[in-house]
Amino acid sequence: MDTVAANIPRPRALVGWRLLALVYDALPVLALWLLVGAAFTLGYVVSGHPPRENIAPLSALQWLAWLCCWIVTGAYAVLSWRRGGQTLGMRPWRLRVTDAQGNPASTRALVQRYALGTVSLLAAGAGFWWAWFDRDRLTLHDRVSATRMIRMPKQA
Repeated sequence: MDTVAANIPRPRALVGWRLLALVYDALPVLALWLLVGAAFTLGYVVSGHPPRENIAPLSALQWLAWLCCWIVTGAYAVLSWRRGGQTLGMRPWRLRVTDAQGNPASTRALVQRYALGTVSLLAAGAGFWWAWFDRDRLTLHDRVSATRMIRMPKQA
């Protein structure tokens, strides 16, 4: 093992911490989704539909609204990780996303991490539970995107 890798804190199986961070991040994400929903509702009404008419379930417009919610959530996550390594939900738990060497991860790796993390969640969290069996305690999206989530030490 080289000396650079020996100095990097080894990530631990932080599945519980990660899930707590996801719960905390649900609040700012919900606010963003409300803004996206308001924009779609306003556009729907302005385009001539009655104010009390809902967008039809499973219509192309509804799928587009969900896609926009996913993109806005991804922008929140990637920009937060890129700017400081943390989302709002990760701060109380002292979690930080880095690359394999402990440096800030590239935007491409973070986008890949977000996309694979979404698939992990949709698969009943299988990509997160992977960390319990991985030799380095990495989730599947950590491993594939070459990123790491580490828990920072308490500040003295």
